[in-house]
Amino acid sequence: MVKRFGDQHFGGDFFTTLRFEGEISDCEVEGEIPGDMHGTFYRQGGDWHQPPKFPHDPPFSADGYISMFRFANGRVDYKGRFVRTPRFLANQAAGRQLFGIYRNRLADDPSVRSLNSTVANTTPLVHAGKLFALKEDSKPYEIDPHTLETKGEYDFHGKYLSPTFTAHPKIDPLTGELLAYGYEAGGEASNDVFFYNIDKSGHVTREVRLKTPYVGMVHDIAITRSHIVIPLYGLATDKEWLAAGNIHWAWDSKLPSYVGILPRDGDAKDLRWFKNPQGVAIHTLNAATEGNKLLLDAPVSDGNPFPFFQDRSGAPWNPRLGTTTIRRWTFDLNSKKEGWQEENLFPTAAGALGRIDDRFTSLPYQYSYMGYHDPQQPFDIPREPGAPAFPITNSLGRFNMRTGKMDSYFAGSTGSLQEACFVPKNKHAAEGEGYLVAVYGNIAEKRSELVVLDAQTLELRARVILPFRISEQVHGVWASHDEVPFAAK
Repeated sequence: MVKRFGDQHFGGDFFTTLRFEGEISDCEVEGEIPGDMHGTFYRQGGDWHQPPKFPHDPPFSADGYISMFRFANGRVDYKGRFVRTPRFLANQAAGRQLFGIYRNRLADDPSVRSLNSTVANTTPLVHAGKLFALKEDSKPYEIDPHTLETKGEYDFHGKYLSPTFTAHPKIDPLTGELLAYGYEAGGEASNDVFFYNIDKSGHVTREVRLKTPYVGMVHDIAITRSHIVIPLYGLATDKEWLAAGNIHWAWDSKLPSYVGILPRDGDAKDLRWFKNPQGVAIHTLNAATEGNKLLLDAPVSDGNPFPFFQDRSGAPWNPRLGTTTIRRWTFDLNSKKEGWQEENLFPTAAGALGRIDDRFTSLPYQYSYMGYHDPQQPFDIPREPGAPAFPITNSLGRFNMRTGKMDSYFAGSTGSLQEACFVPKNKHAAEGEGYLVAVYGNIAEKRSELVVLDAQTLELRARVILPFRISEQVHGVWASHDEVPFAAK
């Protein structure tokens, strides 16, 4: 039997599943790798090792696949492996998919309902010298940073008590402290959120337990020097919805959007919820507390950004409301008004996965970086008949958050960019002084390549050429050689 499955939106078989692990020593390079790039770009995504049990199971259920590009002495090595979660191992042993639709245990085969069902497919995290694979329905999975072998679930020396862990913790660049949380921490469809402070050595120092206004997705947060910012929006669930056999999340336009603001040294009683009719900030860029004002920068949409999470009213997905652009939300901490002010900073750049120079998290900053769709650029690959017309990420923008200026790099007319990651020249470099790395899926040539750009000019410095395509990435992280030492060639 031939197992052939996966999304085919355009480009023939390019987006079908891969199901293989591989590595290449000393990859082919066009151009020249900067000599001061000494470290590892880790990337996390999903690939179906076994076909989904149901055809409407979204890509968020695909098995975790972690890969890395290791840079040293102007050369690059590549390696990729599946994350060996209990789910992956059970499916591998059975030779078929035992788990049902996205985060609904009632759809799983009874034989595996006691197993951890995470696929660990969202974000790589490097902290305290360790590498983790994250997905928000489970504790982290520790990964060997050199071999990419799976070590197992990690609980921070037994002190992290939430059964879940966010895909987007924040590292304080001044202290090295990790600020993390788990939502639905009181069990499936609970509105409990447990927040944790984890010091730079990986030990939990504080726990705060909170409640959200409803059971909704809390995918990302932002931090300032004095506050934690918690977006909540209309992707929600409840026990009745899950009992009916549905995907975990559904869009409920009747629910308002909330933003919780918690002092970093505060308790549950100090949490304040602001409320607006709409505004979906799945991811954040950065935030700042300035006097009595708090500013949050984030890619924001006016409605459901995910076409595979159905509307509870039965309405079709609205791509206009799901379009995401970089916006700024301003909160008056002294006002009794429950809403916030919004400014659309770059309305012409439609994209959802923005990044900054992570050394400036919670600090004054100037630049953000995001792949986006430029409709003025050509696209020379025909779509499959009947495929949904999703915009292709054909450009990478450098957004000046102070002046409003946008610079752009066009990646090409025969493929699509994945999320970019900023690489500082060194730990003392000024903000924005470094490189951007991003995987480009070259559909015409049926392979993937890693582009390396000068982050200040967006000049292409090098392309790392792979002779095959690699899994779709969700998020990535750069770890310098100082953070994750390895034997140089």
